[in-house]
Amino acid sequence: MAENRIFSARILLFSALISALTVTSAEMVVPLSPRTERPGFSSSFSRIFDTSKYGIFQLDNGVAETPQMGWNSWNFFACNINETVIKETADALISTGLAALGYVYVNIDDCWSGATRNSEGQLVPDPKTFPSGIKVLADYVHDKGLKLGIYSDAGIFTCQVRPGSLYHENDDAELFASWGVDYLKYDNCYNLGIKPEERGVDDPALWAGKVGNSWRTTDDINDSWVSMTTIADLNDKWAAYAGPGGWNDPDMLEVGNGGMTYQEYRAHFSIWALMKAPLLIGCDVRNMTAETMELLSNTEVIAVNQDSLGVQGRKVHSSGTDGCKQVWAGPLSGHNLAVALWNRCSKTATITANWEAIGLESGTSVSIRDLWKHEQVADDAVSSFSSRVDTHDCHMYIFTPQTVSHWEI
Repeated sequence: MAENRIFSARILLFSALISALTVTSAEMVVPLSPRTERPGFSSSFSRIFDTSKYGIFQLDNGVAETPQMGWNSWNFFACNINETVIKETADALISTGLAALGYVYVNIDDCWSGATRNSEGQLVPDPKTFPSGIKVLADYVHDKGLKLGIYSDAGIFTCQVRPGSLYHENDDAELFASWGVDYLKYDNCYNLGIKPEERGVDDPALWAGKVGNSWRTTDDINDSWVSMTTIADLNDKWAAYAGPGGWNDPDMLEVGNGGMTYQEYRAHFSIWALMKAPLLIGCDVRNMTAETMELLSNTEVIAVNQDSLGVQGRKVHSSGTDGCKQVWAGPLSGHNLAVALWNRCSKTATITANWEAIGLESGTSVSIRDLWKHEQVADDAVSSFSSRVDTHDCHMYIFTPQTVSHWEI
């Protein structure tokens, strides 16, 4: 967000009363078991889709059983926000049908507050841009069946030099709760050098699960192919830590902001969904193109993201120059697999998913559904599956193992 930000961490905490600001360590939960009784899957399946780090300090506050979905103001509007924009965005989420698909959080990022606290030491909304106050805005959003998110910072200032919450944590949490806020994005600028476990930075996947429901694993995204691909790779290393109640966050979606091609945005949305990233729209939903709406409203891709098993998909194979022909995959409930063939090469390429790479026994017969074409493309694939993928595009599938072929020895 801020030009001078050098930290990769910010925690997203959300519950009915924003109590997560002061929550203590929750009890441990049982790690996910992606291979439980999965016929046709190989002995390497649990190693490929390791979830051993999940639940070490998982926050058990009853929310975020699946990754959060909604909208955030920063990627498109930055500091140019006001209560009219927020209300019109809430209206647009309803009128476009996006809210019905699960995009229910309307999240205000930095720059909503005044330049200073009031005489009682409380945060106050900027009187020029949010004259009605946050409580009125929360009521408006709630009346539409949506939820309101807000932003603060673990330092003395926010990244845009508005008052931060350092030394005001309890008071600010109570204030946000009194306004009816449902979700808090907690940043980490101007933190006075306080150690990360207390204020957030330095590989938060290692500790943030005990205080928040998702945590940033990367620096800020920008609307470019280079940024998006770099961030995907950085987030991938933390896959074993994610699961219901706590998710790795590679930052908000740039789909629809104009800096990438349709194919690149399709890859962006596909990989974020597969990685079980929070799906927070970052464009102006009041003025979306048909192509943007098509990408963001793909119910089959969204279903991968919201699958109840909650295991983060990851990169399982790469080949070609600089590993540009990539296979990403992740287990789903119902003994299914989500598989993405991602072409990061400079020209069209054939990409192959071998059963060994995705944790299947070589003789397993698999039916395959294309999530972007919305059609079945194979009924009994065995050993491998290939597709010709345009440059920077991503094909996404559901693999459903049927049987182990009778000829396998």
